[in-house]
Amino acid sequence: MTARATGLSPSHPLIRAYHRSLAELRGQGVEHESALRQPFQNLLTDTARLHGWSLVAELGAKAGGRTIRPDATLRDANSLPRGHWEAKDERDDLERAIRRKIDQGYPTGNIIFEDTRRAVLFQDRARAFEADLGDPRQPADLLQRFYTHSEPDIRKFEEAVDEFEERVPDLARGLAAKIEEAHRRTPRFQEAFAGFFALCQASLNPNLRREAVDEMLVQHLLTERLFRTIFDNPDFTHKNVIAAEVERVIGALVSESFSRTEYLKGLDRFYVAIEAAARTITEFADKQHFLNTIYERFFRGYSVKVADTHRITAAKLTDHPDPADNLPVS
Repeated sequence: MTARATGLSPSHPLIRAYHRSLAELRGQGVEHESALRQPFQNLLTDTARLHGWSLVAELGAKAGGRTIRPDATLRDANSLPRGHWEAKDERDDLERAIRRKIDQGYPTGNIIFEDTRRAVLFQDRARAFEADLGDPRQPADLLQRFYTHSEPDIRKFEEAVDEFEERVPDLARGLAAKIEEAHRRTPRFQEAFAGFFALCQASLNPNLRREAVDEMLVQHLLTERLFRTIFDNPDFTHKNVIAAEVERVIGALVSESFSRTEYLKGLDRFYVAIEAAARTITEFADKQHFLNTIYERFFRGYSVKVADTHRITAAKLTDHPDPADNLPVS
């Protein structure tokens, strides 16, 4: 892929604005890092939007028992970190600064080190490219390589989500059929469901319909593992009232209808790939956003209403306020 294929040619207005801003600062005799790094930060901020990424300055992350803060972390629409940037003063020895940062645990999966004159790109833990930032062509090439790179865990995640999205409608319909049969033939399930339905109407929406709660059970069966692993809370289904009641209803369902473990066994590799990507996210709110985003993709082929149902359930299961609490479910 060429730089032009990403929408960033050497003559792109953003590239020209970067060189113009840097020249203006140097023309004013500005030499300190905090000022000289601003043009490149602006360039990253603006070009990231072209790729659906966003720049977060000095986002903390754990590395080897310490907290590191790259000058910027660039994240995609799923809140997954896709790259980093670290600026140095042009009076520093860039190579020495790079070695020091790497020794401190800075990630080298996709990171740009730069000192306003030269940039060094590391990808997959190795030096991948060097750019003369004074050459109009090379910043475009640098950013093309940066934005089109995906680390192995990200690639596996994207493949897993795409394939999971294709399979969810059939899996969900199969579970819905088992739930519908249990409504007709399983007294234990009928009793457990009635209690849960009343709880949902009292705590979520008094106008909630049975079909919406059935969808909630389907969604929970397919995603409960991800709640446990991504939020690192193996006991959440026991400590949260809604989650505990969902599990009680599902326990009544699977006790006589089918094996939950066997039904979900074929999804294990999808779960593993999604969990691996989620481990790069540290903040609770970002994890919730990550789950909401991928679940909306999972279930949009199954029901037009289940995504809203998920957002309500997610907020309740994680005890975290969400505007979706006020969404009607019908």
